[in-house]
Amino acid sequence: MNKLTKSPRLNFLLGEMGIFSPYDVINHLPRRYEDFSYSNEKNIKDKQRLVLKGQVISIPKAVKARGLSVLTFDFMSESRRYYKVVFFNQPYLAKTIKLEETYTLVGIFNLKRNEVDGQKILKGEVPEEERLKPIYSLPSEYSNHLYASLASKCLTELEGKIFSTVPYDFLNKYRLVNKEVALNWAHKPANVSQVHQALRHLKYEEALLFSLKNQLIRESNKSLSKIKKEPIDIDICTPFIDTLPYKLTQDQLDASKEIINDMNQNSLMYRLLQGDVGTGKTIVSFVALYANYYRGDQGALMAPTDALARQHYANAIKLFKNTNLKIALLLGSTPASEKKRIKDDLKEGYIDIIIGTHALFTKDTIYSSLGLVIIDEQHRFGVNQRIALANKGEHADLLMMSATPIPRSLALSIYGDLDISTLYTFPSTKRDVSTKITASDDKIIFDTVDAALANNKSIYIIAPLIDFSENGKFSVEQLYARYVLRYKNAVGLLHGRMKQEEKEETLNKFYSGEIKILVSTQVVEVGIDVKNANTMVIYDATNFGLASLHQLRGRIGRDGTKSTCLLVSDDEEKDKLDILTKSEDGFAIAEEDMKQRGPGELTGVRQSGLPSFAFLNIIDDYKIFVVARDDAKEIMANKDNKHYQWLISRAETLINQQEIKKA
Repeated sequence: MNKLTKSPRLNFLLGEMGIFSPYDVINHLPRRYEDFSYSNEKNIKDKQRLVLKGQVISIPKAVKARGLSVLTFDFMSESRRYYKVVFFNQPYLAKTIKLEETYTLVGIFNLKRNEVDGQKILKGEVPEEERLKPIYSLPSEYSNHLYASLASKCLTELEGKIFSTVPYDFLNKYRLVNKEVALNWAHKPANVSQVHQALRHLKYEEALLFSLKNQLIRESNKSLSKIKKEPIDIDICTPFIDTLPYKLTQDQLDASKEIINDMNQNSLMYRLLQGDVGTGKTIVSFVALYANYYRGDQGALMAPTDALARQHYANAIKLFKNTNLKIALLLGSTPASEKKRIKDDLKEGYIDIIIGTHALFTKDTIYSSLGLVIIDEQHRFGVNQRIALANKGEHADLLMMSATPIPRSLALSIYGDLDISTLYTFPSTKRDVSTKITASDDKIIFDTVDAALANNKSIYIIAPLIDFSENGKFSVEQLYARYVLRYKNAVGLLHGRMKQEEKEETLNKFYSGEIKILVSTQVVEVGIDVKNANTMVIYDATNFGLASLHQLRGRIGRDGTKSTCLLVSDDEEKDKLDILTKSEDGFAIAEEDMKQRGPGELTGVRQSGLPSFAFLNIIDDYKIFVVARDDAKEIMANKDNKHYQWLISRAETLINQQEIKKA
């Protein structure tokens, strides 16, 4: 039971945050610091934040104007400069502020009026050692002051018991303070420099452990050998490539060669194929499946949803029609009798390629000779699920695909346990999608939908919620009702709480063109491929991450015709959507998304496939990742060094804990 405080309620709140021990408390760092260092009043700029020590020199007056309470008074700073001060909606200050007493005033300077828009006023001078106030991410019931006190208490309790995993020679190399000092400075800094030095240690330690875990996993993967097989000649795939309806890009050809080269090695392939929406990852995976067939092995392609698995199956049937490959589809919803027949054929080796969802790795799904496992949208599956499928074969090669592009240099650090192939260029069919930001009452929305219908095109209408909402956010139910009223039987509804049969019926009608407008949640973000769709309207667009919006937008214009994506928002912060109107570069958009959201907030990291960190910021701390990756390689190359052995043991423990947790 959690007994960090005397309050059962506060202990419960700490437990909800995953904080159960004094070590957990001190590892929950402030999300920011409020700086009460006094301002230099020379050359003050407009909109500058000021912290001033001085006296109130006029009686505070509170008046009401347009429903607001406005409190004003005059303030003289220690340097004898005079300011008019305005506080909004804090009338109680009139009773607490006293003339000619010393106060610390915090506010924003208005140069034109020589006025300070007050934010805080504290009695007396802020002691030098308290001028950086840590601000924590906490539930509303847990005050910042209480948590700061708890952190201080835990630091005292753990004095002499806090040790770093960073080897001594690396501490010296980078001039890092020890971990106990780092944590004390992080929670109780005397100045900004101490915060910086504290975070240098904590970030580097986290990056080093993460990189070392990747190196250990990579080494373990490479140590697994497969049955010796005849090498695959890339030219054997040429007849299949020549039958494709379009010419492969150089990126696709290069990726195909990298994959086949891996398949020819004695050690197992663990490769990530990443690329923007529409760069053709699926075709590359089909080339790999074709090559795998020619070495006499079965291939499995696993997708996260029934809809995406069905789409892959339909594409495979079409693209492999001139070959002898036997292809089957296996889903959780497959009828029992058909499921048994497919599994029997799979076991006997009568199926060359099996496409499906989680049903591919159930206990009673047995392969005669599984040689290649391909996992689409790999971040949607746990590590244990990926291993379970790969283990269906005698150490099968593993290819994972992701449409969440991140810069290759960063990917090499984040996915250090994998080899990476990246598709940057698009096939010859150039997408022409115009993206615009608009308000929910703008007539452009229905004008655009009407124009699409007049051209016999299909339309996506996207909302963040399923049910009607009291907070004013759009829901698919609300929009479905609105669009049915205007377009009658041309509208279909799709969301995650519908029965599987209902989803399939709706999608089939949308694929066939029986319904032209699909009102849906974000479930269409991945894999839905309706070539005829040229219009998308995304309501409450600021509720989605930029990378998700880019993924959604990737559903339209897939046949090269001119298309329109409307980002609907009545939010004051809709400027953050601007990059989508200027760029279709998924790598640039994903990077901006990470910058806007910060570490651990990427819709979330779980959806993007990127790991979450306690201290590191994936973008801002990129250089730390690179340094730590190189240091981890050095440690692995010198594993016999006794100074490194405890660190390696710690990384191995974290890998085991992670696998147990995910299982």
